[in-house]
Amino acid sequence: MIYILIFSLCCLTARALYLPLDYSPAVGRGSGNSFTSSGEDRITGVRVWETSGSHIRGLQLKYDYTWTPVFGRSLNEQQEMLLFDDEAIVQISGKYNPGNYVYQLMFVTNRGRFLIAGQPIGTSFNFYPNHRQGELRLISGRSDSNGITSIAALWATAYPVAPNVPPSRNESMLALS
Repeated sequence: MIYILIFSLCCLTARALYLPLDYSPAVGRGSGNSFTSSGEDRITGVRVWETSGSHIRGLQLKYDYTWTPVFGRSLNEQQEMLLFDDEAIVQISGKYNPGNYVYQLMFVTNRGRFLIAGQPIGTSFNFYPNHRQGELRLISGRSDSNGITSIAALWATAYPVAPNVPPSRNESMLALS
């Protein structure tokens, strides 16, 4: 219940600052402690910890210059991707086992760069925004003492889209900022 409340508050905050808003529903078992990333700035980096030959142990996002707490555990092999100024995460794909853990995560950017961690074991999932200018704003999910058991994503545009303005005008506004 508290997980739903926290996520709802984050969604309302994100909706007020970033429109349009898309939600990719959680995949995975969903046991353990809930987590939700938060930051006022754009995401500028991602770290993932994996158990060699097995599942995702932990993950962490960087908002501007500040890293979030580690969700899950910062144990075993770490992989990191720092984003360029005009780069954003536009897709999260991976694999999970409905009975236990998220086994693979792949973060893809609008520049075609990607970070892959974990093993290709289990059921596939693919998260992405429904809007062309959407980017990852936060992740949520659950973790236990051994790793990430579920994951979900919230997407929004980096800058509010002006109402009643054709998309080409919005793109020009983004290019000027």
